[in-house]
Amino acid sequence: MYRTTSIIGLTLLLGLFLACGNKPKNTSEEQAYQKAARFFAADESFSPILNEVLDVFRYRAPLDTIEAEYINEQEAIKKLMNLETWLVFSTRDLTEKEKKNLKDRRYLPRTIPIAYDGLAIIVNNSNRDTLITVADFQRILRGEASQWKDIYPQSRLGKIDVVFDNPLSSTVRWCVDSLLDGKEITATNVGAVNSSAAVIDYVENHENSLGIIGSNWLNDSRDTTNVTFKKNITVMKVSRMDSATVRNSWRPYQYYLYTGDYPLVRTIYALLNEPRSGLPSNFAHFCRLPQGQLIIHKSGLLTIQAGMNKRQIFVNKE
Repeated sequence: MYRTTSIIGLTLLLGLFLACGNKPKNTSEEQAYQKAARFFAADESFSPILNEVLDVFRYRAPLDTIEAEYINEQEAIKKLMNLETWLVFSTRDLTEKEKKNLKDRRYLPRTIPIAYDGLAIIVNNSNRDTLITVADFQRILRGEASQWKDIYPQSRLGKIDVVFDNPLSSTVRWCVDSLLDGKEITATNVGAVNSSAAVIDYVENHENSLGIIGSNWLNDSRDTTNVTFKKNITVMKVSRMDSATVRNSWRPYQYYLYTGDYPLVRTIYALLNEPRSGLPSNFAHFCRLPQGQLIIHKSGLLTIQAGMNKRQIFVNKE
């Protein structure tokens, strides 16, 4: 009888010890980690695609309740550097200085490319000039061409009213770095609204406007083939040649991103700095898994793991 009691007592003590050992430590460090792990930050221009990926991710794992915070790119990366979030989606990698800063604090930042996005140039449907060269687009951003007739001598539209999604967005930063050699945009006819949706709305209602947005905002949701753009604006064809023609100019369809014909292409990265393998890491890697890549493909972007086949098509006109 004494022996049985001893065994029972030992079992209870062991269970109590294990329970105490498994209890999460409610330290300030743990609270800071959990607070930063609740959401990821991303440039607002990626909200359509990331929302779709997030919906499927949550469906697969209902308990994984990571949220999205859509802000401008500069603020998103600032949150990552300040350890306010562990995951950011951006069109640029961390700089060497930023990586060193995190590593010096004993973190291990990782960069995961997930997709390619075309930077789209859109105009009002009444604008008959729908072809543009990269060089002329650069002239507009530099302020060297401020009137439509500076590019199209027959145009009667007057001033080119250029509109971006946000002054601190990835779109502005990409244009500055990739098209203007790092020089800031100072043209007086270039402005910004608050979102990509607002750019589309502005261009739809101003005949002399020219908007710049990510191509994932363009697709007509009624077309599952991703070859139909929104009807309320016109997407310009862009050429890398000295003169834009129908034959050498392209719109940001997935195939032309893949072939390299469309010249304004940027990479979308998941910037990850999570100190453990938790929810932010799971979502970042899900974007690279086949199911995540399929969602990205259906949204009109070009996946990193694109398995697209080139086929020559001949049309019989008889």
